Amino acid sequence: MSNHKNVNALTAGGVLVSLGIVFGDIGTSPLYTLNAIFTIILGGKQAITRDVVLGVLSCIIWTLTLQTTIKYVIITLRADNKGEGGIFSLFSLVRKKAKWLVIPATIGGCALLADGIITPSITVTSAIEGLTNKFDNVPIIPIVIGILSILFLIQQFGTNLVGRLFGPVMFVWFAVLGIIGISYVVKDFSVLQAFNPYWAIHLLSTNSLAFVILGGVFLCTTGAEALYSDLGHCGRNNIRISWIFVKLTLILNYLGQGVWILHNGTTYIPNAKMNPFFEIVPDQYQIAMVCLATMAAIIASQALISGSFTLIAEAVRLNLWPKIRIVYPTASKGQLYVPAINWMLWVGCVGIVLLFQKAEKMDAAYGLSITIAMLMTTILVTYYLRSKRFPKYIIGAFLVTYIIIEGTFLVSNLTKFLHGGWVTVLIGSVLFSIMWSWYVARKIKNRFVKYVEIEDYYQIINELSSDISVPKYSSQLVYLTSANFKTEIESKIIYSIIQKEPKRADVYWLVHVDVVDEPYTRDYKVEFLIPGKLIRIDFKLGFRVEQRVNLLYRKVVEELVKNGEVDITSQYTSLNKHKIAGDFRFVLLEKHLSKFTNLSFYERSIMDYYFLLKHFSLSEVSGFGLDSSYVEVEKVPLIFVTPDDIELNRLAV
Repeated sequence: MSNHKNVNALTAGGVLVSLGIVFGDIGTSPLYTLNAIFTIILGGKQAITRDVVLGVLSCIIWTLTLQTTIKYVIITLRADNKGEGGIFSLFSLVRKKAKWLVIPATIGGCALLADGIITPSITVTSAIEGLTNKFDNVPIIPIVIGILSILFLIQQFGTNLVGRLFGPVMFVWFAVLGIIGISYVVKDFSVLQAFNPYWAIHLLSTNSLAFVILGGVFLCTTGAEALYSDLGHCGRNNIRISWIFVKLTLILNYLGQGVWILHNGTTYIPNAKMNPFFEIVPDQYQIAMVCLATMAAIIASQALISGSFTLIAEAVRLNLWPKIRIVYPTASKGQLYVPAINWMLWVGCVGIVLLFQKAEKMDAAYGLSITIAMLMTTILVTYYLRSKRFPKYIIGAFLVTYIIIEGTFLVSNLTKFLHGGWVTVLIGSVLFSIMWSWYVARKIKNRFVKYVEIEDYYQIINELSSDISVPKYSSQLVYLTSANFKTEIESKIIYSIIQKEPKRADVYWLVHVDVVDEPYTRDYKVEFLIPGKLIRIDFKLGFRVEQRVNLLYRKVVEELVKNGEVDITSQYTSLNKHKIAGDFRFVLLEKHLSKFTNLSFYERSIMDYYFLLKHFSLSEVSGFGLDSSYVEVEKVPLIFVTPDDIELNRLAV
């Protein structure tokens, strides 16, 4: 609990760190948001008028207020799971309220992963395109791909060193955004009228392109979901305080760009060479601004890449994703590297850059995925508020308000489907198929797991352990069990011990791992079912704790030996007199699908896909952190086909 309090403590260092980690995505949105909106307006053959500019700026200001400030900074940040945030942490808090909540959690997780592919592409491309203001024929695509490749290449070494620079760099970035914005706001204070929501309502109610324009407006708040995901790194209070500074500088920059558009509306042609973001930067600082924007884009990308690693690691723990290799490059808490996801994101980013070529074309693919993620978060937060017994009228107001706002943004973003939004849907659908199939397959497998009362086998296990007519299989024999209760055991384990190949051991161990809803729990419990013969260990591990079962088990055994609760000395006469510890062996039961299995077409398809994914995923041995030299893998059918299932007619001789 103390760690939880420390995480939410307000400190100057915490505020600075949150500037670097939390706000990279939303902080780089001024690079492309207004350019995207006015591309839509001019593409619709509309003139740039004062009403339109004030309406657009008002939409941006109130979107940042309603969506980012109220929904995320004020409300959603309350839903912290022992200091941790993100859609899977939120799901862990509410999943016991309704089983179907796994659907919005899974959809939201996939949408965030899709966003992790598109955000680095558009932010880095937008920053590098600023060079075209000074230089013609700049090879934008090779430079962007080069930067992205280096960014993904360094992930395997950890980001501690780069991370220390994030805060100061982003502080400079936001300060520069605000200063440049003010330099133009003072030229035309009438732009401050945009704070009046009248202009947003007027634009949305009178402009024929209002719905499409909203798709561009949404780009200003795309980093809000990442803000919640990084709660565990920075703490609620640090994020809330730093957001005051960030929001102020963002709005000032948007207003400054708005003044430039008001004064240059007749000649403004939205493209890489005439981006209002770079147009308000003095000529002598253009190159420096491109460098600073590139650094900010890299930081925004880094935050999303790290967030994707954390998201996948949590999905693996929650059995929503196949087991894959997770590396911890540094000793820092939360620092992890997932090679398969890293290179999947790199391929996706390079593909996006090559497909769209320009940032203005990437806008169409951007926004759709994050809108879906936000809608899913709204559903989960509603259940969280219910669990905290908030008044029904507050919960209802929250749900209705944000379903309307985000539903409107979703429909507006769907208008861009054929222009690039299909890419987001395709990526998200592939990811969802993996998560959903893995989840459903586990449910199907659990349906066919048969449990028996372990007490019924106490005598035979005790006698088998002392039966010298049976060759000793191992001194210490360990099985991983999925049985939640100490009174039960899978029938397949009993079959493995006493029938398939009778396995004599001095001590039989049953190890059960339970992933709990808190992030960093490391608890265990020991039950002596048959004193000195059959022992069960239950681990309760947080969803962010690495399941290194081999090391965890060894640690528990060492403590039991130290306390004199168990004797692991070898019972072989020659070794026993020298007090040498006996050998250990783990037995894993690997299920396969028999061709005789009677499943529906849907379930059979899910299981076929599951076993295909399993083929490419980490083995059970590696997934549980076991040493393969001490592990025996036994293949067992998912469903035993018994003679009772077969009808035969005997013919008379």
